[in-house]
Amino acid sequence: MTTEPFALWVYLSSQPLLWLVVTLFSWLAADRIAVLAGRNPIVNPVLIAILLVSIVLTVSRTPYGVYFEGAQFVHFLLGAATVSIAVPLVRNRSVVRANLVPLVAALVVGSVVAIVSVIVLGRLFGLPHDILIAMAPKSVTAPVAMGITQALGGEPSLTAVLVILTGVLGAVIVTPLMNAFRIRDYAARGFAVGLSSHGIGTARAFVVDPLAGTFAGIAMGLNAILTSILTPILVHWLL
Repeated sequence: MTTEPFALWVYLSSQPLLWLVVTLFSWLAADRIAVLAGRNPIVNPVLIAILLVSIVLTVSRTPYGVYFEGAQFVHFLLGAATVSIAVPLVRNRSVVRANLVPLVAALVVGSVVAIVSVIVLGRLFGLPHDILIAMAPKSVTAPVAMGITQALGGEPSLTAVLVILTGVLGAVIVTPLMNAFRIRDYAARGFAVGLSSHGIGTARAFVVDPLAGTFAGIAMGLNAILTSILTPILVHWLL
């Protein structure tokens, strides 16, 4: 009897769909925990889901490559999710046109500062060249950021980690930070978090207010385009 559960686990762990199921259930559990916490920004479902999956992989001693083989369908959907960023942009194009000048100014300044600041700070701390490249596109959504890093000769997997950390940190601090600065305009709040914290920040913005989420999605999409253009130029200039 004692060997049956182990034999069952050996069988299940050899099936690629197991890790897709683990990923989905981890997210559902994490989201439920966030709901029970009243959607408190500190209780971030993305971070909780990552911790749950990490615990399962550690306890089961499963290599990341094996996990990714089963969960890669979620990774594939990131591409579709990135393309869908265009939806709020098209739906709110009249609002975007009405605020085009301040939006473009905020977009350019935010994108340049996000790239330059992390490279300059990294150089001050003596970080290696490849790590600096991986850090540069940290404020855009993962598929775009990883593509930029790979094109520049950096390590995409490190960029993925940094993107997640940036997104989680932004989602946690955005509400108290905006309240501290007395910024009440939800369009401005959403645009700021979408610009700096990509998809994870955008998800948080939608929880707070639909208008904030809409402008966060617009900022995330526009910043992905602009960062793809600016990062190679700024990396070449600064490094």
